[in-house]
Amino acid sequence: MAVSLTRTVTFSAYHRYHVPDWSDDENRTAFGALGAAPGHGHTYRCSATVSGPLGADGTIMDLGVLDGILGEEVVDVLDGQHINLVVPEFSYGKLLPTCEAMAAYLFPRLARRLPPGVRLDRVRLAEDATLYADCTGPTDP
Repeated sequence: MAVSLTRTVTFSAYHRYHVPDWSDDENRTAFGALGAAPGHGHTYRCSATVSGPLGADGTIMDLGVLDGILGEEVVDVLDGQHINLVVPEFSYGKLLPTCEAMAAYLFPRLARRLPPGVRLDRVRLAEDATLYADCTGPTDP
């Protein structure tokens, strides 16, 4: 029987929507306050849903292992950071650090760390109670 398990971690980070090739007016028109320097912060919630066969011990995987993966790949990297400055994929002139782009960035990093037989089904990244994005693949890092 396959079952799923979801674990959520939180981290606080800053980001800014800004396209360097655009004028200040173009950025302001496109992004409003989201483009103001130096950026704005959120207390993010990142949830990872894994699935696999239910083992004889009643678990899909060791929860401590999942916590360690989320800690190393999400919290340790992003907590207290300015995302545009610490994640090369979101540096100015590259991808905007939107919820959906960040969920897609995290998915393969989490998926490749899971033990054999455990699959990452979804990464959900929420900026607040009203906005979140889900990434459901690819499963190949």
